[in-house]
Amino acid sequence: MLPFKLFLLAMIIGASSAIGILFSKKYANREKEIKEMKNGLNMFATKIKFTYEPIPNLFMEIANKIGGNVGEIFQRAATRMKEQTAGDAWKNALEEVNHSFTKEDVTILQNMSRLLGQTDLEGQISEIEVVSQFLTSQLENAGEERKKNEKMYRTLGIVTGLTIAIILI
Repeated sequence: MLPFKLFLLAMIIGASSAIGILFSKKYANREKEIKEMKNGLNMFATKIKFTYEPIPNLFMEIANKIGGNVGEIFQRAATRMKEQTAGDAWKNALEEVNHSFTKEDVTILQNMSRLLGQTDLEGQISEIEVVSQFLTSQLENAGEERKKNEKMYRTLGIVTGLTIAIILI
C-alpha cells in the first residue's frame, strides 16, 4: 500500500508542476511570437518596397520562413486572400489561429488590416512601421510579464503539488 501511495503522491506533484510549467510557458511564448511577428512585418515591408509582388505571395513566403503560430497566421491570411480582401483575410487569420497574443496585441495587429492592400506602397509601409512600433512596446511589456509571472507559476505548481501531497499524507 505504501508504494502505491508514494506513487500517487509523486504523480500529484508531477502533474501540478507540469500545469505550472504550462501556464508559465504562455508568457515566454507570447514574447517569442511578438518577436516573430515583428520579424514577419519587417520582411513584409522590405519585400513590398523592393519586389512589388502580390501580398498573398509575400505572405506565403514569410509563412514558410517563420513557421509556428505566426507563420500560420501569414499562411492563412494568404490563403484567404483568394476569396476575401487583404484586410479581412488578415483580420480573420488573427482570429482563427491559436496564438499567445493578448487581446491588446491582436487589436494592434488588426489595425494593420484597415490599409492592407488598399493604399499605395508608402501608406502600407508607414502602417507596418506604426504597428511595428506598437509591437516594440508590447514586447517590452511581454518581457516584464514573463519575468514576473514565469517563475511564479512554476513555483506555484510545485508548491500546490507539495501542499496536496502533505494534506493526503
